[in-house]
Amino acid sequence: MSTKEREFLSLKQGRMTVMEYAARFNELSRFAMHQVNTKERKMDHFEQGLRGDIKSVIAGQTFTSFQDMYQRAVKVARVLEENEKETQILNLNVREGNSLGKISKIEPKREAGQITP
Repeated sequence: MSTKEREFLSLKQGRMTVMEYAARFNELSRFAMHQVNTKERKMDHFEQGLRGDIKSVIAGQTFTSFQDMYQRAVKVARVLEENEKETQILNLNVREGNSLGKISKIEPKREAGQITP
């Protein structure tokens, strides 16, 4: 077994984006053609290397092609990232004393008979 084949077999997404992982996956799969000689085997290997949060969403779904699986994984990763950002913003707001449903009311400032915003 070649070094590149071993690298392919142990490939995990880790901190890579789905796009980066797919590019590395395709590059290394050339050294392990017997591991990806059917679309089912290729998709299975790709799925197994995805981050757990992405894998848990797409696991059990049926895809007609590797491209379909890849596009779904990209979309899932984007949604998870958006949710993470929203969660961070909400947590920051809570720490700062702001919360959803609590609207800060800015009272106009009155000086010498004038109203200033």
